[in-house]
Amino acid sequence: MRRGVIVLGSTAAGLAALLSFKTHSLAASEPPASTPTASTGTSPAVASGAAAGSGNTASATPTASAAPKVSAGTQAATRTVTGTVANTQYGPMQVQLTLVGTKITKVTVLQRTDDGAESDQIDANAIPRLTSETLAAQSAHIDAVSGASYTSSGYIQSLQSALDQA
Repeated sequence: MRRGVIVLGSTAAGLAALLSFKTHSLAASEPPASTPTASTGTSPAVASGAAAGSGNTASATPTASAAPKVSAGTQAATRTVTGTVANTQYGPMQVQLTLVGTKITKVTVLQRTDDGAESDQIDANAIPRLTSETLAAQSAHIDAVSGASYTSSGYIQSLQSALDQA
């Protein structure tokens, strides 16, 4: 009886500790960045998204990004940044980001896995999901698509390298 009370009390205390645990974002623990300018700076949100995946092992070199374009009547610069080619078991993956200021507004897949009809079918399902998650998260911290592990991994590697350049 006494052992049951101890086990029940310990379980309740552990559950309470688990439920009260709060995670902190990287941006909150990093020193504040300077205020970005319309044509050159990046926000802490983009910088923190880029810093988390610094273990990128893509084998290609980064490609040059386009010069900022400033639209008439807007203060935010529109930039296009191309990520490195991430070589996967089923072929290369490469993404290009369009940013307005520091916000990702468009993701274009420049190269995708190309290992036959099954690879095309997987990409047709996975790439729109990965793109929509990228636009929602505004970082490379997105979930991989089930059944498309290599596509997801290559996409995220190339996305992270583009964010590192942004």
